[in-house]
Amino acid sequence: MLISDLLPADSPRSDREDLEHIRVMAEAGNTLPPIIVHRPTMRVVDGMHRLRAARLRGEDKIAVRFFDGDERDAFVLAVKLNVAHGLPLSAADRAAAARRIIRSHPDWSDRAIAAVAGLSDKTIKEIRTAAGGEAMKAVVRVGRDGRRRPVDSALGRVTASEWIEKRPNASSREIARLAGISPATVRDVRNRLDRGEGPLSASQQRARTKSSEPRAAGRRKGEPLREESSTEDFSKALDRLMKDPSLKRTEKGRALLRSLSFHSFLQKHQAQLAEVIPQHQARMVSELARTCASVWLRLAEEAEEIALRMQET
Repeated sequence: MLISDLLPADSPRSDREDLEHIRVMAEAGNTLPPIIVHRPTMRVVDGMHRLRAARLRGEDKIAVRFFDGDERDAFVLAVKLNVAHGLPLSAADRAAAARRIIRSHPDWSDRAIAAVAGLSDKTIKEIRTAAGGEAMKAVVRVGRDGRRRPVDSALGRVTASEWIEKRPNASSREIARLAGISPATVRDVRNRLDRGEGPLSASQQRARTKSSEPRAAGRRKGEPLREESSTEDFSKALDRLMKDPSLKRTEKGRALLRSLSFHSFLQKHQAQLAEVIPQHQARMVSELARTCASVWLRLAEEAEEIALRMQET
């Protein structure tokens, strides 16, 4: 592809291009991986550093892979690829990208946007709430798995109960489609109604009541979500997990235990590790550490949801 035919990227990155990184790539002499180009506009989606390196070598052509979606989805792809880069996006760039994706894809769930932007879904929720307007209007959102779910799961259950009363002979799959919930949830609602109960469990009713109450002042920036466990408490909890056969007998379970074990090391030696961070790499270490923290936060939130579902059954 002729380099002269390409337009510069609509990049989520606010920093100027890293000239040293471009020089290293240009001097390496390796064949550069294909860049991603939005076919309808011929704008670079991902690969501006590679493009600059090719120009620095004096080349007039570069290998490309085309993306045929619309411009909104091209930006989403650019964010996703840049978050996974060796040159990760800064926290500010990721937040700015999330705000733009919320505007362009208001029907995407917080978790779906979080997975793209490399932020926690709680952070996305805060950004969405601050944005207001169209960002908050969707009553059904598309999750990471492509499935549509109601923003308020309790509302989905209530809606399902109303459809069951209107169409008692309708299948669970049909009710699920009308209410925007899963067939399994419809079956649970139907069973509750057959027992003379309401569509919501006691915990869901409490949560719904709590959500309607005035909220306390939000968490200040930098304030912990909850009191940190002591190193001793963490070690005791980890020891219990290490003895759990359901984790020990699967590869993914063992990977989780190894990851938690490494965190135990970090927790014990955090101060010493901070001392060896070179000043010229401090920002990069900060961004990488925040990315790791956001991954752990998403895992914690998913684990909490699993625990909540167990309480409801």
